[in-house]
Amino acid sequence: MHIHGPIKVKVNGQSMTLDMQPDTPLLNVLRNDLCLNGPKFGCGLGECGACTVLVDGVAARACVIPIAGMNDRAITTLEGLEQAGCLDPVQQAFIEEQAAQCGYCMNGMIMTIKALLLRSPNPSEQEIRCELDFNLCRCGTHIEIMRAALRAVELVRESAT
Repeated sequence: MHIHGPIKVKVNGQSMTLDMQPDTPLLNVLRNDLCLNGPKFGCGLGECGACTVLVDGVAARACVIPIAGMNDRAITTLEGLEQAGCLDPVQQAFIEEQAAQCGYCMNGMIMTIKALLLRSPNPSEQEIRCELDFNLCRCGTHIEIMRAALRAVELVRESAT
């Protein structure tokens, strides 16, 4: 048994102290303990992207990150993108472009694009493709996902003016 102590995190803007085994995957904490169901369990290996969250604004695979590594970090899930009752531009773009079929990969796609836009508000189509290269979509909605990503760039640009 591991010795554990309190882990302080901020999840979707809310500060909290968690007391659990340090090797517990972040995804398990988010889904099972905090009832945040945006991030999905896909592969459990950090390969598919379904579990993507933002850690201090950077896309991270929650299924392979132990909760102990999250001490004093800010975690944002899909649920935390909405601000003051308004969808994030990336969420809005995915809805406008109807970029989901089964929807299982959408969390990872949206969170990955959000992280990209935080780093680079006006990425090229090639930059978007490279960013999404390691997010899997089993349904084949890649064309709609690209349209949604490009629309998100437009929405971010419009909101900046």
